[in-house]
Amino acid sequence: MKKFLFVFVALAGALLGNFCAATEEQPFLVLASTTSTENSGLFDYILPEFTRDSGIQVRVVAVGTGQAIRLASSGDADVLLVHHRPSEDAFVAQGLGVRRYPVMHNDFVLVGPAADPASVIGQADMLQALQAIARSESLFASRGDDSGTHKKELSLWAEAGVDPVVDSGAWYRETGSGMGATLNTAVAMGAYALSDRATWASFGNKGELKIVLEGDPRLFNPYGVILVNPERFPHVRASLGQAFIDWLVSTRGQALIAAYAIDGAPVFFPDAMVDH
Repeated sequence: MKKFLFVFVALAGALLGNFCAATEEQPFLVLASTTSTENSGLFDYILPEFTRDSGIQVRVVAVGTGQAIRLASSGDADVLLVHHRPSEDAFVAQGLGVRRYPVMHNDFVLVGPAADPASVIGQADMLQALQAIARSESLFASRGDDSGTHKKELSLWAEAGVDPVVDSGAWYRETGSGMGATLNTAVAMGAYALSDRATWASFGNKGELKIVLEGDPRLFNPYGVILVNPERFPHVRASLGQAFIDWLVSTRGQALIAAYAIDGAPVFFPDAMVDH
């Protein structure tokens, strides 16, 4: 019996030692990012490659840009990857982040019902399209969640001279949800919505919705990556975070971003050499 207990304890100790060693061999970082990078499938495509190259795991917290920035501002992430340039610049200016690196871009698209009650199909100007939607009081589904897409949408309404929030609950519906849930709402209601192209391309429940306006330069959608400042938050895994950023903007990382496609069409375009 004593011999059995000795063998059991020795085996348990060996297993525990192997587990601890395996854990030590797999360092990780926390990445606060957007639902668009997660839901589009991009992270599933590129992050395993980073882990293979570096031995570093990336634990993604995918939320709206506003919430991702709040997480990083509290030191609850090591790296921030979002898509609202004014907020990114403010994050760095406040000393919360070290430096913004341009990573990639795509664009936003306006989707809507095939019946097009606001008659926006054929228009090239996003502001005129929004004015037509408001004028006709056609249903519009907004994320209403302080995400990068929501911030962009509100800036476009403001530029169009329309305050849709005063009609919240009428023709303007704020879902307070992510992009996928908001698109589901738009499909169910036959409403217009603003979406990033990557999420729309990967969205499987399009129903009667289709892209009704695209290509306006105002719909440009850049993404930036920032190391959370270790001088503000000493627990930040700065070396791991910087290794991830360096890989992401390297020739290898940028080539993988360029290679990712949905139904044969690229959805993100590398930007590391151009600071927009």
